[in-house]
Amino acid sequence: MSTQFAHLGINKAILKALSDLKIEIPTEIQQKSIPVLLTSQDDFIGLAKTGTGKTAAFGLPLLQLIDTTNSKIQAVILVPTRELGNQIFNNLESFAKHLPEVSIASVCGGIPIKPQIERVQQTTHILVATPGRLIDLIKRGAINIKETNYLILDEADEMATALKEGLEEIVSQLPKNRKTWLFSATMPGTVKQLVQNYMSKKVTQVSASMEIVGNAGINHQYIVVNPIEKLEVLMHFLSSKEGQRGIIFCKTKAAVNKLAKNLAINRFSSGAIHGSLTQPIRDRIMDQFRAGHINILVATDLAARGIDVKEISYVVNYHLPDVHETYVHRSGRTARAGAEGFSLTILQQEEVQEIAEFEAALGIKFSKFKKPSASSIEDNNAYLWAKQIFKTKPNHEIAIELKDKIKTVFHHLTKEELIEKLMANYFLQNKTENTKV
Repeated sequence: MSTQFAHLGINKAILKALSDLKIEIPTEIQQKSIPVLLTSQDDFIGLAKTGTGKTAAFGLPLLQLIDTTNSKIQAVILVPTRELGNQIFNNLESFAKHLPEVSIASVCGGIPIKPQIERVQQTTHILVATPGRLIDLIKRGAINIKETNYLILDEADEMATALKEGLEEIVSQLPKNRKTWLFSATMPGTVKQLVQNYMSKKVTQVSASMEIVGNAGINHQYIVVNPIEKLEVLMHFLSSKEGQRGIIFCKTKAAVNKLAKNLAINRFSSGAIHGSLTQPIRDRIMDQFRAGHINILVATDLAARGIDVKEISYVVNYHLPDVHETYVHRSGRTARAGAEGFSLTILQQEEVQEIAEFEAALGIKFSKFKKPSASSIEDNNAYLWAKQIFKTKPNHEIAIELKDKIKTVFHHLTKEELIEKLMANYFLQNKTENTKV
């Protein structure tokens, strides 16, 4: 059992679960948060960058504070996405492995509500929820949160901007004497407003390494391109990372769909997630990504919350984010659990001046990524063309007579000769098309 967690005040049952999970050394945010949350009566703000163990920072003390003789819902954990909700629920279940009397439930959108109604009618001590689904349950009279002792807001910056109205409706149902714990990677004005609106004047705040918001293990680079070459430069970069897992961020759902389609055409192992996709589709794509069946995830910012995959080698900002805090969440998808990471931002010339602003605001340093030459991009396009041919499924509807006729054209060529001729034809066709343009 971890003596370090024991020194923070964690009880034996939870220590045993941590030992089973091979979690021995608390992170900085856990060291600073756990003793305070176990003993303080104040509201709480915990600031730490993505991937530093914020779930355990609030989850471990919360489990220990639950009164199992009381069957009421004692804690509500609000999250912006179902993916993050599932991640937190699974983590809490693991931490509570030796606390069978503590009951945890998850009610997030995108899946049938009836089983969730049946579940919350049973004893539930801790509820993990997305605001929309929780409001639906409240309106149906299926759930009562009027005696809740703790409200936990995770990824509070996203909650404050994207889900403000839903949050207000939920808070109105909670008792005024509750404790509110807020965790966030950043502290923008929207979160400060949330603190003023929903938290008491007695607030304890802790920060973990916030002077270097961008993870120290991340290599931040940028590349400047013309709009017409943006996709080709991206595909050149992705080819250099073949076999590695990465996430590409776009601003809009339409941009995600368009880019994902282009990557699929060029036979990249990729998938897309955004808020307009059905939950089963999002779950399937995420399962494929976690299992390594696809290597590239194209995503919007909100849909990517809750992606806790440790082996993400790189992040690409296909579009520069509007606010500095969003960059923190994007780049924080890589370099998790102490690993090295790479964040590439693709810019147009008029956006270059914004790099200095991001550096000043986030305390990080960008270096310039070497742009591939025109010939290198052309070679990569030829390589992608070859992959398209290799992965094209045979057309069994083509008449046998035609197949035989074409075979007679090539039958005397060796494999090497055929490849040489195909490549020569590809470059000739490409040169002709460029000349027309």
